[in-house]
Amino acid sequence: MVTYLAKLGELTLKGSNIKSFEKQLLSNCRQYLEGISANTTLRAGRLYIETDEKNCEAAETCLKSLIGITGWARTTVCEKSIEAIQKATYDLCKKAAENGAKTFKCDTRRGDKTFPLDSYQISREAATLVFDSGLMTVDVHKPDVTVFIEVRESVYVYTDSEKACRGLPVGTSGKGLLLLSGGLDSPVAGYRMMRRGMKVECVYYHSYPYTSEEAQKKVEDLAARLSLYGIETHLNIISFTDIQMEIKKKSPEPWSTLLLRMCMMKAANRLAKFIEAQCIITGESLGQVASQTIENMTVTESVAEFPLLRPLVGTDKEEIIAIANEIGTYETSILPYEDCCVLFSPRHPVLRASVEEAQEIYRQLEVDDLIQKSFEERKIKKFRLGKEVI
Repeated sequence: MVTYLAKLGELTLKGSNIKSFEKQLLSNCRQYLEGISANTTLRAGRLYIETDEKNCEAAETCLKSLIGITGWARTTVCEKSIEAIQKATYDLCKKAAENGAKTFKCDTRRGDKTFPLDSYQISREAATLVFDSGLMTVDVHKPDVTVFIEVRESVYVYTDSEKACRGLPVGTSGKGLLLLSGGLDSPVAGYRMMRRGMKVECVYYHSYPYTSEEAQKKVEDLAARLSLYGIETHLNIISFTDIQMEIKKKSPEPWSTLLLRMCMMKAANRLAKFIEAQCIITGESLGQVASQTIENMTVTESVAEFPLLRPLVGTDKEEIIAIANEIGTYETSILPYEDCCVLFSPRHPVLRASVEEAQEIYRQLEVDDLIQKSFEERKIKKFRLGKEVI
């Protein structure tokens, strides 16, 4: 039997409602492990997964994607005796020494206060066998390897703590509708809201034949990737071809992108209401492109009927790229298939539109019926834990 230990993060700071956060985290973890034999428990700020060796890959995939933990490790579980702790520490240090480690230290957390030694004494005694054998020397400042010892109902000993997805468990902060394009920004925006505990559904505006089937497939792949972190998501695909043609035909060219954004928001209002979302999420970053000046963002927001969240508003491209690489969306996002926002981009877009002027030009378009028709004819694809659900 293999035991994994994960440390809970922000949710441990919650007050009387902490049980609801813990319950959601445990439920999410069990959904990742559905179909395999594994025992998952949550005790005193730690999440445990016990499973057979053959299921380790599935367990580790779960822990890498599960939002709401700060770190995790595969542990050695031993009895609550100094002799057992010394042996477990020695065995882990021996493996580390075989990989070139020369210095070590022990770091102990004594959750069980009935244990006769305190944390410092446990660390000192645990290091004895390794030090006396000459296997490694102690370096408490910059060791090559740190042995973590947690004394609880059993003793858990481990060395490498893997990075995890900090935040709140998905499902604890309501539901949002993400405007998902094929670019770098919107998948990162969706992921950041998932890390705040929000369940995210997606909408993609497609302009076939002016945008290709490859462009749509790219967005489907991004939605699938996001579902690996959010447990599941629906991708609503709305055709915007007729609407874009009306914009091109009737509006001043510099206004075309901004009017398109307004139409997208109008459609998102309908969909958010239908799926009972509580907000709309975009990947906008202040000043990044012409439609994202503060004036133009104000115009877009003026037609939103739900709170409009922009989790990337204060980030730059390098920060966004770093997160995209971290969550595995970067390589898909940079594929050279253009979305409908890029398709009819004007050479000289309006930069500082006023709400009044924008809404007057929008009224002249008379596209509300087209937006309603596109909404009603939308297609839906479902994704769960990284895969499409047929």
